[in-house]
Order: sequence, then structure tokens, then C-alpha cells
Amino acid sequence: MPMTKSAEGPPGAVDLKMDLKSPPQSAEKLQNKDSGFLDGSPSESPGLETTKGITAFQTLVHLVKGNIGTGILGLPLAVKNAGILMGPLSLLAMGLISCHCMHILVRCAQHFCHRLNKPFMDYGDTVMHGLEASPSSWLRNHAHWGRHIVSFFLIVTQLGFCCVYIVFLADNLKQVVEAVNGTTSNCHDNMTVILMPTMDSRLYMLTFLPFLVLLALVRNLRILTIFSLLANISMLVSLIIIIQYITQGIPDPSQLPLVANWKTYALFFGTAIFSFESIGVVLPLENKMKDARRFPVILSLGMSIITALYISIGTLGYLRFRNDIKASITLNLPNCWLYQSVKLLYIIGILCTYSLQFYVPAEIIIPFAISKVSQRWALPLDLSIRLVMACLTCILAILVPRLDLVLSLVGSVSSSALALIIPPLLEIVTYYSEGMSLLTIIKDALISILGFVGFVMGTYQALDELIQSEHFLTFPNSTTFT
Repeated sequence: MPMTKSAEGPPGAVDLKMDLKSPPQSAEKLQNKDSGFLDGSPSESPGLETTKGITAFQTLVHLVKGNIGTGILGLPLAVKNAGILMGPLSLLAMGLISCHCMHILVRCAQHFCHRLNKPFMDYGDTVMHGLEASPSSWLRNHAHWGRHIVSFFLIVTQLGFCCVYIVFLADNLKQVVEAVNGTTSNCHDNMTVILMPTMDSRLYMLTFLPFLVLLALVRNLRILTIFSLLANISMLVSLIIIIQYITQGIPDPSQLPLVANWKTYALFFGTAIFSFESIGVVLPLENKMKDARRFPVILSLGMSIITALYISIGTLGYLRFRNDIKASITLNLPNCWLYQSVKLLYIIGILCTYSLQFYVPAEIIIPFAISKVSQRWALPLDLSIRLVMACLTCILAILVPRLDLVLSLVGSVSSSALALIIPPLLEIVTYYSEGMSLLTIIKDALISILGFVGFVMGTYQALDELIQSEHFLTFPNSTTFT
């Protein structure tokens, strides 16, 4: 079944097209990074101009919206892990490199579209055709593995998003419930509130599980559009309230370290690249534009806006809360109903977004699974797989419950591969036989090495912190620090 999926999500966008043993059928676009849709499938009818329908402004809005998710809430802690000087500079560098890698992916996709006379090519197809164009016979013979590798990292990324969401939901709801007795309507007096002990946050995760299962069983994209709209509205309102609060009363930053320890910098890398993970959405957006020639300019403008927003929130959040900054900036907000409502709004937004992020790995795995059974067992198998996958994300969230480390781990493992490692290597295998300058090869090699080093160090440090966290946290499943 030809499928083209693009989902919006903390971190990243995904784009997938893979052929299985079912007849062709139309597929719709699901845009990553915490919701948003692109209607129609550009690959279903090569000659239809109706698939090229969005303006440059609409493309910009989709691109910016596709990057704003849970990852942005963890950037203040990420800046702390890097240093007040090194953090913003690293976010700027990472934004520039991520934008450059997106341009590489678009350029390679356009190259193969022109060569193969195709109207659209997704991430997996582009990597597969890039390997087919490689001068290495071994890579050409194993080109289909390129698509499988991309699909694997997409599944890991999306299920990682789902785990992050569950931890986020539990942590924020737990804090709201614990502080409910001390929550007032007065937001000016920042009084210390004695938290009311409640149940373990892992029990909160289990409390959410029935709702997550129901959301995972939704199989209709039209229904998911409602959840997308709710998520966008709630997150937009929440971010506006957060920004107006952190810009008030920033203390003197002179005592903050300019550069942090290299070990914590590895955690910064994972969280930051998790936030910039939207490389999959660029191809469907480029294909949907009325005038695709303007897309590179729109992409650069959109990524400039996103990078500036990330640097602002990350830096101001760290300046405002300093060493008290928590894994999600929402956990630092005062105990008055205005700011508690921010947590509740984000809980609604993330809960709605879970089904959107879950849809992508489900649509990769389920069609392949049901192609192996008779039609009579297709629906029961479909629902069973969705149930098992939803329970799996909850179990993983319970086993790895620290939000900051989950963000860093998912970013280091899968986001670095999709955003930094694969695109430069794709450019080399695509254009090497046609002639490339030595400077371009060195540049691509350095970006891939940077991504790989971040992958190894970020993954190691996140796992090491997770192993040690049980020894120095009062509550091993909490994102707050003693």
C-alpha cells in the first residue's frame, strides 16, 4: 500500500512512503511536531495540480508550527547543561546546521524527481535512490535498506515522542494536584507552597493509559484533525503566558557559568536536536507549494524564526530560574491558577497530540503485519497491535521516567540520525559520481561526524544519568531535583 505520512511532533517531523502488499490507496498528510495537517497526498496522482495548493505564507506557518512541541519546554534546562554563553551559541549553530541539512534533503529529492520523472519523493525514497546512485556496488545492491533504516528511525522517534508525552503528562498533573491546596488567584506573591503528597507519578502514567489506548485506536485522520486543532490552540496560549512570565524580574546573570561541564553538554545536544527534529516535513511542504521555487527562501526564513524562538525561550528561561530550572519550564511556574492553567492547557495539548504521533509508527507497522494474514483477521490484528503499542509506550515511560533524560535519549538516538547524520551522507552518494568538490565532501563528512559523536556521547550520558538517577533523586520517577 503506497503511503505518504507526515506527522507534526517535541522535537520533529516525519515523512514516509513505503510499498507493501496491498493495492494502492490514497493517503493523507499528517504533519509532525505536535499536530497539524497537510490535506491530500501529492503522490497519488502525478498529473494533478490540486496537490500544489498552499501559498508561501501557509508554508511558513506549517513549518514553524511543525517545530513547536514539547522540546521547546526543555530548552532552558538544555541551556543550563551547556552554559549561558555556550548554550545560545550552540543552539544557533545547531539551527544553521539543521537548516542546511534540510536544504540538502530537498535538493537531493528534487534531483531524483527530475531524473526519474516523479512528482514527489519522500525521505525514505530519496535515501534509497541515493544509494542506488552510489559508485559502490555494495550500496547499490542494498539500496532498499536505506528506506528501512529511515523507517526504523522514524518509528523510534515517534514512539519516543509518545513516551516523552506520557512522562510530561504525569509530571505536570502530579504537580498541579500536589499544589492544589496552596493554589491561589494571586500570581504576584511567589509564596512557597507545601506540596500535598499524592500517589507516585508512575501511577499517574497508568491513570492516563486508558485514555491513551482510546486515542491509539483512532484510525481516521479526519477525526484526528479535531485533536490537532485543540493541541495547537492550547499550546499557543500556553507559550504566550510562559513568555510573558519569564521576561519579568530576570536576576543578574553574572554568576552563571559561561560554559558547563562536557558531560552535561552531551545532554544538551540530545535535547536540542530533539527540538530541531522536523526534517521530514520539508519534502511534503515543498511539494504542496504553488511555487516550489520559493521554498528554499521560505525554509531559511522559517528556520531563522524557529532558531530565534528557541534561543530566546532557552536563554530567558535559564536566566529567570537559574539552577532551579526543571526538565520542563512549566514545572517552574508559580502556584496560582493562571499558571497552573498553563500546565492543564499543555496537558490537553499533549494528550491530543499523542494520537497524532502514534499514528505514524502504527501506519508503518500495521499494514505490513496485516498483509501477512487473511482479510478476516485484519481488523482484530490492527486493533491488537495498536493496543500493544500504546501499552508499550506507557511501560517504557514508567521504566525511564525522567523527562529531561528521555528527551535527550530520544534526540541522541534517532533525531541526530535523521537530522544530521543521514542528509550529508546522502548528498555525497547522490552527487559523488557527478563530481563534487573536495571542500563539499569534507563539509558533509564533518557534519555527519558531529551527528555521530553527538549520537554516541548523548546516548551514553543519558543512559548513565538514568542508571545513577535512582541514587540521588528523592523520587526516582520525578523530574525535580533535590
